[in-house]
Amino acid sequence: MSFPLLPEIVLVVSLLTVLGLILIVGLDRLWRFRVDAIDRFKGVFPYLLLLGGVLAVNSYLRRVGPSLSWVFGWQITDDIFAIEGNFVGIIQSYSNPIADLYFSYIYIYGYIFLVAFPVLAYFVLSDERPIREITLAYTINYVVGVLCYLVFIAYGPRNVMPDLVDQILYLNWPESNLLTTDFNANVNVFPSLHTSLSMTVALLAYRTRKSYPLWVPVSSILAVSVMISTMYLGIHWGTDVVAGIGLAVFSVGGASWLVSPERRRLRAIGERLRAPIDRMVDWFVDLVREYRQTNRSDSRLDS
Repeated sequence: MSFPLLPEIVLVVSLLTVLGLILIVGLDRLWRFRVDAIDRFKGVFPYLLLLGGVLAVNSYLRRVGPSLSWVFGWQITDDIFAIEGNFVGIIQSYSNPIADLYFSYIYIYGYIFLVAFPVLAYFVLSDERPIREITLAYTINYVVGVLCYLVFIAYGPRNVMPDLVDQILYLNWPESNLLTTDFNANVNVFPSLHTSLSMTVALLAYRTRKSYPLWVPVSSILAVSVMISTMYLGIHWGTDVVAGIGLAVFSVGGASWLVSPERRRLRAIGERLRAPIDRMVDWFVDLVREYRQTNRSDSRLDS
């Protein structure tokens, strides 16, 4: 599996992330965070581990899913086309070189930054609820999304209407075809996870607007741009986008409900389930602290 754009993506997203940490999170907050970083890691690690496990399963199911879908899945491409017809083709009728470049970059670079940055930003906050909410919301998105990909068989408009819908992303940026096909199959379009995850970030940005006010307009512009790009580039139907927005609302609502202080019984069950992980993290944290104290003692002796 080759990723020809990976070095470029890492560089661009890293630069955007550093810029975001400086302008949105702030250097003062980052400086204070260094003292509590280990304790924060201890509190959120089980959530990050859950998300990582779901992503690993999701990656596997996306590879084998199309074969399973053809066995028991529901072919809905014709149904989607009957609902919206050439809607995507109408959007593309307004295409121009500047828009082609903008939406192509948004679909790759903007999307990855939009999804990755808030995880770091919320990790810095002293309140652990936002980082828990976003990891659980991402988890719900991926779980529901991959189940939909197994149940529903749907080709994108660029595959159904090649004479009316251009593959703008791949025509202007051929290398991106190798990247996107490694991560997804052409029958996995309903719902649009690009849309659902982007709108999830925008909704959570509004919920955390007191902590990061600048992130609200930035994330909103990026989320809407990603949503439009999926149709402008001929990758998703308008129906996929609407379903993605619905999934985002459901995921944010579900995550907020799960981490609510009122869910005492659910929290007790979660604490019992995560107890082995907490013990492992406690051991690791104690090991790190002991190492740091030893280094401090050695440096004092040397001075």
